[in-house]
Amino acid sequence: MSNLPRILLCAPASGGGKTTMTCAILQALVEQGVKPVAFKCGPDYIDPMFHSEVIGAKSRNLDLFFLGRDTTRALLYENGATGGVSIIEGVMGYYDGIAMTSDASAYDLARETGTPAVLVLDGRGRALSAAALVKGMAEFRPDANIRGVLLNRISPMLYPRLKEAIEREVGIHVYGFLPERPDCALESRHLGLVTAAEVTGLREKLSVLAGLVRDHVDLEGLLALAQSSPDLDATPMALPEPVVGRPRIAIAKDNAFCFYYADALHLLERLGAELVEFSPLRDTALPEGCAGLYLGGGYPELYTRELSENTAMLAAIREAIGAGMPAIAECGGFLYLHDTLEDAEGVARPMAGVIHTPATRTDRLRRFGYVTLTARTDGLLGPAGTSFPAHEFHYWESGAPGADFHAQKPQSDRGWDCAYHTETMYAGFPHFHLCAAPDAAARYVAKCAEYDFQKKKGSL
Repeated sequence: MSNLPRILLCAPASGGGKTTMTCAILQALVEQGVKPVAFKCGPDYIDPMFHSEVIGAKSRNLDLFFLGRDTTRALLYENGATGGVSIIEGVMGYYDGIAMTSDASAYDLARETGTPAVLVLDGRGRALSAAALVKGMAEFRPDANIRGVLLNRISPMLYPRLKEAIEREVGIHVYGFLPERPDCALESRHLGLVTAAEVTGLREKLSVLAGLVRDHVDLEGLLALAQSSPDLDATPMALPEPVVGRPRIAIAKDNAFCFYYADALHLLERLGAELVEFSPLRDTALPEGCAGLYLGGGYPELYTRELSENTAMLAAIREAIGAGMPAIAECGGFLYLHDTLEDAEGVARPMAGVIHTPATRTDRLRRFGYVTLTARTDGLLGPAGTSFPAHEFHYWESGAPGADFHAQKPQSDRGWDCAYHTETMYAGFPHFHLCAAPDAAARYVAKCAEYDFQKKKGSL
């Protein structure tokens, strides 16, 4: 049992300003020297990148479907203990989870971790109905643990009356508000690709939002609520022994490939790997001495020309995988391995040529949501029958998406075969969090060490 100050910001639905409020509070805390640690509920890669790269707060994912109760608590404590307070951003509506249940929802996370929840409520066009909505959210489940309210997009003139009405009718404290500021809106584009020029503009917006938080939000009250959190029952993850030899794994990291779970990369290091970043967009060779390859997700379809024109890197990756270098390629990384990849205009350009089929754009989301992957063949991540949770989200499609795993939707009879799984490669659309499959991660690192040993011995 360990003390960990924490709160979770939630909302009745998506689009009510939860992300803006979270980022504004994080920025205000950073400017006050509090050193917050940010967390995102669910599998989303983008908000944690935004928290880290633009705000400068350490940020991690917490996902009960991926990680389960024990690992979720372990990662919450392990990361949260490095800062002064943990701010968890919820996902979708507070109770919205898998298949019309609350499983893996923000509410589920708050309940499993004993975290006080603060409801972010869009106040536009509401009067006393705001109190009714707060009451319904707070009483929908007896253990909802909604301990506070923050109002968004309301006028300073309306705030005192709305605060009084909510507190009188519901008995839950209102900690403040943000006025409507269209010039400071954080559009979805901003929460995706972040270029240097965008960062400058975003930091100016966040500075304004942080000032509004200082003026209109009871930060000290929120910190006191975080301090009132019960002790967190957390046990460190049980991990396989680290491998000997410290193999170097090359991590593709640039604007085209940027979807990684930071805790998963840290796990590879804990299992004995040395991680070295490289850019498929700019570099012409893999890092010297690398013995493994990790091509994460991202936006390769936006950079097909640059990726295709970097023929030296395409050849280096094709040759490395062909020579048996252990490789993981998820979603965007999987697309990069195809013979060709279409851009958003339908122009197909040559890629690495490891997967001998084209990757094409479509007009709709092809797969979306959680799945459980089960290996149909022995391979890099485990023997046939190995299972672990994963997530799919892609508009592009493969002419041959593979069939070495079966993907099963949770609480559903829907499923499909997918991905490639050989002794040295996983390549497919599903993303996964290696902390949910530490044995698979250990096998991957061990394969990298074996490849490194054979290479140094001159057998490769």
